Amino acid sequence: MTALASLQKRKSRRHLPMIGHRFARRRTGQNRAFGRTRTTRRRLGILLVCFLAAFLVIGLRLIEYGLAEPASTKWLGTVSPAASRPDIIDRHGKLLATDLRLVSLYAEPRRIVDADEVVEKLAAVIPNLDWQETHRKLKSKTAFQWLRRHLTPRQQAKILAFGLPGIGFRPETGRLYPGGPTASHILGHVDIDNRGLAGMERFIDRQGLADLRAAGMTNDVQLEPVRLSIDLRVQNIVRIAVERAMTNYQAQAAGAVVLDVHSGEVLAMASLPDYDPNQPTRLTSDGKIDKVYKEGWFNRMSNATFEMGSTIKSFTLAMGLDAGKINLDSVIDATHPLRLGRFTIKDFHGRNRPLTVPEVFRYSSNIATVRIAEMVGIDAHQEFFTRLGLLTRMETELPEVAIPVQPSVWKRINAATISYGHGMATTPLQTAVAAAALLNGGKLIPPTFLARDGDEASILTAQVLSPQTSADMRYLFNLNGVTGSGRNAQVPGFHVGGKTGTADKVVNGKYARDLNFNAFLGGFPMHEPRYIVLSIIDAPLSGEQGRRLAAFTAAPIVKEIVSRAAPLLGVQPVFGPGAHEPLVAY
Repeated sequence: MTALASLQKRKSRRHLPMIGHRFARRRTGQNRAFGRTRTTRRRLGILLVCFLAAFLVIGLRLIEYGLAEPASTKWLGTVSPAASRPDIIDRHGKLLATDLRLVSLYAEPRRIVDADEVVEKLAAVIPNLDWQETHRKLKSKTAFQWLRRHLTPRQQAKILAFGLPGIGFRPETGRLYPGGPTASHILGHVDIDNRGLAGMERFIDRQGLADLRAAGMTNDVQLEPVRLSIDLRVQNIVRIAVERAMTNYQAQAAGAVVLDVHSGEVLAMASLPDYDPNQPTRLTSDGKIDKVYKEGWFNRMSNATFEMGSTIKSFTLAMGLDAGKINLDSVIDATHPLRLGRFTIKDFHGRNRPLTVPEVFRYSSNIATVRIAEMVGIDAHQEFFTRLGLLTRMETELPEVAIPVQPSVWKRINAATISYGHGMATTPLQTAVAAAALLNGGKLIPPTFLARDGDEASILTAQVLSPQTSADMRYLFNLNGVTGSGRNAQVPGFHVGGKTGTADKVVNGKYARDLNFNAFLGGFPMHEPRYIVLSIIDAPLSGEQGRRLAAFTAAPIVKEIVSRAAPLLGVQPVFGPGAHEPLVAY
């Protein structure tokens, strides 16, 4: 091999490793670049996945927030909606109670920017706003706070104009009683959430409205009106007469009821003091509930028991007549007071002689009445009064009904005093119901505040007296209305008959000698009775002719009611000789 060839061979060998090294380096660089690219892609993928996951989470949360209710709305959802209630109308379709669409104001304190500004602006629109309490609510940082329920549309518009953040309104239903206090104890009232609390409003809830409300089936639903037995015209007359008597005679309380003797329908009933169901409670200047105003809730006609005094003699005489122990020609000895143990029974207007049965009724003899009760006997006496519903809780629609008070064991002295109206307490309304049986032919009909037809009344009727006993009692009522203590209730042409009752008022379990509880139990027209009118007046300090007895306080109430209401009830006056006879026998 030549020297040149040998040199070229060495050069080629010298350069081969360099070429391999460069190739290796090139491959290593490519691998590193590929690794960096793959890592970058992996990182970008992870980052993209993170972004997608975050976007998905945010999107889902936005959807959730969009579908979810605000905190205030969630809170409102826990409150029962102010559901619709049926209208209440009188027997002629006159509106007594109805629903109104209102709004209530609430706040979301967490969104309130300036609580002081909000309170100041709200106070300019809402009367009697409690600044301190409202400010406390707005600063509470809670999700929801009621600020004022049942605003007027004008108030809502003014508050909306302020543009206050965190302040909102909720549509609600409120109750309106157009007559105000006219029939408050019959209608009752509702709470702020439109739930019945008293009277016929509470009765309606008990008939299934409360259950429908709980199921959400009464919202924005037009319900059938509830028709009452009340005649709004007569109701207004009765309340005015009772209010006037209470004021004129300076009494603690007064009341009256008008009852249809053939259907048991209550045409009117008033008890004073009363209240306005549109505003069931009032606040005093210091922000507390006015207890004097709240006393007006108490219905004395059905939810209070009283010793009804001599009006109860009507039932004792009816008992003797029905048992056959006496008749209208019987004579009862009332010459001397009765001595029962350590008690002496006297007559207030004693005649000190034997009395005929009509005279016993006219002169209201305690002595003769006790003797009649003793002829019948204690057991029969108690059974008769129970039969007439005087000793048991009255069944009617009103929830406010008191249970009569009687001795746990009737002894001779108990039966004696009960016979003339002491020692037993019953409600004025059930006294009127029992009296209807004395005049309508002896039929006891449960009272109702709902319109009732004759067929329904006949189904519920129970015969508790003989027709002859009823005819005899009509005679006695008429006689006393013409010649006795009922003369101050007499209205020319309408032939009002009845019985007065003057009892010593019970104060702290004892009889007060200087205070009376007076009542007049009347019916008209006595030649064909259609209505019972019973009035009460509690602790009058004066009366007609300056006298505090029932004839001068309770009887004039009935006179005013009959004189104004009888023509509206379709009763035709009868004048002339013999107008009081014959008395109809059913």
